[in-house]
Parts: sequence; structure tokens; C-alpha cells
Amino acid sequence: MPIEWSNSSVLVTGGAGFIGSFLTEELVKRGADVRVADNLTRGDSGKIDHLEDKIEFIPADLTTHRGCIESTEDIDYVFHLAASVGGIHYIQRENVGGLTPSVLMNQNMLEAARINDVDRFLFASSACIYRQEHDDLNLFSEDQAIPANPHSTYGWAKVLGEVACEAYQQDTDLKTSSVRIFNAFGPRESLDPESSHVIPSLCRKAIEEPDGGSIELFGDGTQERGFIYVTDLVEGMIQTIEKKTDGEPINLGNSKEVVSMNELAEKIIAISGKDLSIEHDLTKPTGTDKYACDMTKMKKELDWEPQTPFDESLRNVYEWAEAELNGNKQVAAPDGGE
Repeated sequence: MPIEWSNSSVLVTGGAGFIGSFLTEELVKRGADVRVADNLTRGDSGKIDHLEDKIEFIPADLTTHRGCIESTEDIDYVFHLAASVGGIHYIQRENVGGLTPSVLMNQNMLEAARINDVDRFLFASSACIYRQEHDDLNLFSEDQAIPANPHSTYGWAKVLGEVACEAYQQDTDLKTSSVRIFNAFGPRESLDPESSHVIPSLCRKAIEEPDGGSIELFGDGTQERGFIYVTDLVEGMIQTIEKKTDGEPINLGNSKEVVSMNELAEKIIAISGKDLSIEHDLTKPTGTDKYACDMTKMKKELDWEPQTPFDESLRNVYEWAEAELNGNKQVAAPDGGE
């Protein structure tokens, strides 16, 4: 059932993060009364400074019962995005120290939502719950998550969060949704070389490398991915909380334009206008060799699919990253402008 956002109160956990800031912005645009809960461990208040007069911000510790209770008070709908997260070189070395905060946040948020009579609760899960089965391109469908066997503790935290959402859906009055996000990208992502995802990482390398130099890829570059632009993802999340609150997980991604890491690097080099070569570091982690989102269930149950062309989106991100690294800080709009 469509939600009358202009008459609603919404909580976005992790709302000062990459995806969360775009979601917060869109909900404000739709007239919702938005509260952001974020301890700014990974989030950045600068991403939502332009919304300062239009939202309520709580620097809550969501690993605690109290922090979650305070955050969900008088809230109709929850988008739970907060998690311990990073790029492939981060999540593959993450151990119990990273698992525990995510599990605590997920469980405390669900229980707080139940106690405070929240109507609907959307959990941001991840494609990291899937494990590659063969050497061809995997279009992972929702049923391939069982039996669970993710590569990382980050993936296990998402599996546990999904299970908890289904349990609360069945045993309480809380309506829940879980979205498995596949390779989201866009402006406002971290450009930190130690924790950034592949697209901002390669953009930074191309921007900082002098003409005639080279950029490095993890592995041999044949890894393939389907990427979803952040504004498309935000729309998919809103569509999900409106149309699919049965507790069952659903994929959110884009497999219409799948690219290899070599192709991705070539596209970024072309945007840079530089003469750069590609080198490969075969000692670095690469994650699942090939994967993208099976969109069948998403298109059927949401009657929706991503619309933004990949090349256009990639240029938006490059131009935003270039402005950031050159000291011209900006809050990027979906078209890459101010």
C-alpha cells in the first residue's frame, strides 16, 4: 500500500552515510518528517548539512537498547542502514569485533521498533550473503542464499538480520522488509584508500595519477559486477517498504549493464582523458569473481527496475570525486551538480 510520506515520521539509521544521505534527502523531498540516527563512526555530517533545518539528528549509539528506543520514539517507518562496513579489503579481515556491533544494532532496532509500535521496518541487507557456485556469471536469485555460507562476518551479520526480520514479521505486529543490495555506487562515497569501494577507489587513482602513469586493479580484472546507482537504489528501497512487507528478502540491484573490472577501469580512464595503463596485483583480495543481481523477483513484486544509465552515472561520480579531491567540497545532486 502506498505511503503518504507527507504525513509520516521516518527514521533513517546511518543517515549520514553514503546511501543514507541520499535516502534522507529523498524522504525530505517527499515531505516526510525525517529523523537521522548516526554516531558518525563512518558517516559524515557534511553529507546532510544541507538538510540541517529540515531533519532531526540524533548521535545515537544503536548498539544499545536505550539508543534504539530513543531513536524510534514516535516513528512510523524505519529504514535501518547502520552497519559496520567497508570495502573488500575491510570486510574480509573483519572478525568478531566487526560482527558484534552489527548484530547488536539489528536486534536492538527491531525490538525497539516493536516496543514503540513502529508500523514498517526496512532492513538493508547485502549481496555479501551469497557465495559463488561456479565460474560463469552468477545472477544470484533470492533462493540461493540458503544454505547460508557467506564469505565474511559482514555477510553473516546480514543473514542474522534477515532471520530476525522474518521472525518479527511472523510473531509481532511489525511489518518488515529486507533488501539485498548489490554494488551500490554514487557521489558521497568514501574516497579513503583504506576502505573505499571499487568505483570511488579507481576514480581516485585515475584523478591522482599523472598522465602516462598507471592504475592498479586487485586481481586479474576479469571479475564482473552489476552496479546500481544510488538514486535508483533509494527509489527501490522506498518501493519495497511500500509494496513488500512480508518479511521475505528481495534483491535490489542492476544486471542490465554488467562490467568487468578491466572494463570499468577503461571507462574511468576514458572519462579522465589521460593516457593511463592498467596493472594487476594478483596478491590482493578480489571477493566473488563474478556476480550480479537476478532481477526477476524485484521486477515482478515491485513492478520496478533501475533506470539510470551506467556510463552517465559513472561520469557523475568521477566529476564529484575530482571536485572533492581538488578541495572543492560539494554536496552532489543526482546529476553530479550542486
